Amino acid sequence: MLDKVKIGLGLGAWPFGSPDPGRFLACIDRAEELGIDSVWLSDRLVGGGTVLEPVVALAVAAGRTRRLKLGTSVLIPALRQPVVLAKELATLDFLSGGRLLLTVGLGSEDPAEFAAAGVAKSERAGRTDEAVALMRRLWAGGPVTFSGRYYQVENVEIDPKPRRPGGPPIWVGGRSEAALDRTARIGDGWLASSITPEEFAAGRRRIEELLGRYGRTIEPDHYGAYLPFFVAETRSRAWELAGPYLLRRRTDVDPAAYSAIGTLADCRAAIDRYLAAGAVKFVLRPVGPPETLYRQLQILAEDLRPIYEA
Repeated sequence: MLDKVKIGLGLGAWPFGSPDPGRFLACIDRAEELGIDSVWLSDRLVGGGTVLEPVVALAVAAGRTRRLKLGTSVLIPALRQPVVLAKELATLDFLSGGRLLLTVGLGSEDPAEFAAAGVAKSERAGRTDEAVALMRRLWAGGPVTFSGRYYQVENVEIDPKPRRPGGPPIWVGGRSEAALDRTARIGDGWLASSITPEEFAAGRRRIEELLGRYGRTIEPDHYGAYLPFFVAETRSRAWELAGPYLLRRRTDVDPAAYSAIGTLADCRAAIDRYLAAGAVKFVLRPVGPPETLYRQLQILAEDLRPIYEA
């Protein structure tokens, strides 16, 4: 299984300090140079500080690179018109040579974000399911007629199609029972964040149980974990620097239980625990002062990636 392990770079909200676009572009260039597998951007329509629109930003990244894969963690379909989104994502996958890695989710708990898009938060699950179904049909080819609760189209076709026949695999984010069910019911993979190794193992088992009920399968290497990451000389120093930059702290679990923060040995041990729990793909998000980002990027590329991707 280790020959299928891949480690990508998660950027999340703007990690570069001052809002200088050159810093994002330089980071993308450096990730490409270092041979990092993929870069992942989060999605937030309003509030939450500086968060790049992921489809646009990944298109910029695609134009500067030739190998780096382009991931969303996670994209929120409920905030977007799905025919337009299907066209945007198909164009990105087409122009990038099939490098799009798509993970979708329900988004934040803030009703204001959905209200800003003219969507009731209570509709987000149903809209997500319909959007995924409609996008897949549009990517498959031929005129599409679709009649759902939220979206209806008649005799619609988009072109270009994605580079990959049928479009990019669609992974699902989240760790709730509903997210696990959605993964098994409509997903091609699972990417979970703020989750302990024990919870990950239980989540994978639950997805596999539900897959049996739905008569579906997911590739065994399509299970991934998104982890905060920071390496320093000592564990205490790592937490001193990284702690203030952690996002979405859980109140029920110590953040150390779902992070790769500490010495290099600590981080390797954390990744090993997730491997043992059934994770195969990893997105590591460097957390810490902006001036430490490039050092963490180098550690990811030179000290961690070769061990697991060899």
